[in-house]
Amino acid sequence: MSKVVSGLSMLLANLQVHYTNLRNLHWNVKGKGFFVLHEKYEELYNDVAGKIDEVAERMLQLDATPEHRFSVYLKQAQVAEIDVVSCGKQGLSYVIDVLKVLIAQEREILSSASQAGDEVTVSMMSDYLKEQEKLAWMLAAWSTQHE
Repeated sequence: MSKVVSGLSMLLANLQVHYTNLRNLHWNVKGKGFFVLHEKYEELYNDVAGKIDEVAERMLQLDATPEHRFSVYLKQAQVAEIDVVSCGKQGLSYVIDVLKVLIAQEREILSSASQAGDEVTVSMMSDYLKEQEKLAWMLAAWSTQHE
């Protein structure tokens, strides 16, 4: 189970950094696609906030203590903080790239959880993967129409 917990811990760090980056995108987007992207970024950071809570609570259910310090998240996460981004295309590219990182990580957690007989974490990761793979496809399709 320690492999599952360490995977969830890394996922939590990535989600926390991603959440903050999404707030940046929401606040600072300008130009073409502003109204659509401003609303979409808010939808995305609200979704990520829910996932952050679910991952931390799952860790607690597995008798682990979720990290809460942003300084630790920044050291642990594969997702890096981004500077101010106002260009919609650049913001979408960031989101799609991070989704690839999250999807790969969630697949690893799913595999570890499956091997450990942890059906609850398997179900959680499966749900995340289904949602995020569709989101990546939709964002990529939308961004090609707005280049």
